[in-house]
Amino acid sequence: MTEEWKKRWDDRYQEKAYAYGVEPNDFFKHQIKQLQEGQILFGAEGEGRNAVYAAQLGWKVEAFDISTEGQKKALHLAKENNVSIDYHVGFLPELDFTDEQFDAIALIYAHFPPPVRSEYHQILNQKLKSGGTIIFEAFSKKHLEYRERNPKVGGPANIEGLFSLEDIKRDFPDYDIELLEETEVELNEGLYHNGTGSVIRFVGRKR
Repeated sequence: MTEEWKKRWDDRYQEKAYAYGVEPNDFFKHQIKQLQEGQILFGAEGEGRNAVYAAQLGWKVEAFDISTEGQKKALHLAKENNVSIDYHVGFLPELDFTDEQFDAIALIYAHFPPPVRSEYHQILNQKLKSGGTIIFEAFSKKHLEYRERNPKVGGPANIEGLFSLEDIKRDFPDYDIELLEETEVELNEGLYHNGTGSVIRFVGRKR
């Protein structure tokens, strides 16, 4: 399953155009500005739009994804913007991040495969410092209705790949919740996020 997942994203990211654009996600852009710069990790970062933005703000950026094609485009985008990001390709359990290494973790549409999603979240919890912040935005379980009306809005086509508020509370229990909501958004991100969708947004500070 994981190799099929890698091929899927390599196929998407090998297109010339940036699948989700080169501008940062609006929610992430707003939230990252509330934090003091430090070291940040981006999960399932794809073509690097959010990682590059954080680097422009002065963060020390690390990112990971399973797509080599995504890495190529992310590093190209970083070079175009005269910043540096450390981008790892591989499955999270095999990557050599240190416990309590990061001041912040960004999960922006990081729809990990359902069988490993909670495991990945637990690993990421370990990599975040006490007092560190998670910034999260991803499609909610209600999003399937939006996707059926407008496939161009993107997102997983199965309910298992989507999030509920309860999923977040279960996977991130040791956090002071600064924001946790299910809300409707208008997306205009590259080729594959266009239209009205339903998302879960979460900002939490690790105890």
